[in-house]
Amino acid sequence: MKKLQLNIAWLYPDLMSTYGDRGNVIVLEKRCVWRDIEAHVVPITLETDIKKLRECDLIFMGGAQDRQQKLVGEDFLTKKGPVVKKMVEDNVPALFVCAAYQFVGNYYLPYQGEKIMGAGIFDLHTEHYGDQSKRLIGNVVAKVIEDASIIVGFENHGGYTYLGSKMKPFAKVKIGGGNNGKDGYEGAVYKNSIGSYFHGPLLPKNPHIADWLIEKALEKKYGKTVVLKPLDDGFSSNARTAIMNRLGVLA
Repeated sequence: MKKLQLNIAWLYPDLMSTYGDRGNVIVLEKRCVWRDIEAHVVPITLETDIKKLRECDLIFMGGAQDRQQKLVGEDFLTKKGPVVKKMVEDNVPALFVCAAYQFVGNYYLPYQGEKIMGAGIFDLHTEHYGDQSKRLIGNVVAKVIEDASIIVGFENHGGYTYLGSKMKPFAKVKIGGGNNGKDGYEGAVYKNSIGSYFHGPLLPKNPHIADWLIEKALEKKYGKTVVLKPLDDGFSSNARTAIMNRLGVLA
């Protein structure tokens, strides 16, 4: 039987990989390898031909600071972003974290200055109020809306994100700020793609989310239902429980 194979696009690994985002890519790759699925991580940089991006089956894009975001901005909005948008619309799964989550929205409104247009992949927008006391920072516990599973992570963002009518929230916040500290939701889901503010990074602490992305990627590529072989996730499960206990949250 021919081995299953996935190409994982890692957008701007040299610029958009702050806050341990590399861990998300490592988890996706390793959880494929442990199941005898051939996984290839494809770095997509400013110089990479978009043909390589089109050949990928799963997309990841992480966070960055202001300088790196500016370097990435024009390339993503004019070159890589339109390709990513078409792939997301075609049900290719993706994970966008923090700055990438903001990038894929309709626009970002800074505290000072004009509105910065986004890639329009997700129907959402982000506003920054300039008050550091309103920055959303700290540990977060949330319940995924789709399957009621508990996820944990760390947020650190001054932008407040608001979902449009086409978006579904990813999770309901139990502890933390989430998208905007007001509506009680964290992240967003559109088709097979997820946006989230969870750093830490997200997938090592919550490997079942990685498995969901892998399953969707395989089903899209091979046109059949895929059920992944279970792995021993006792370590990450214990870590989630320890964080929840520390924060006084019941499952």
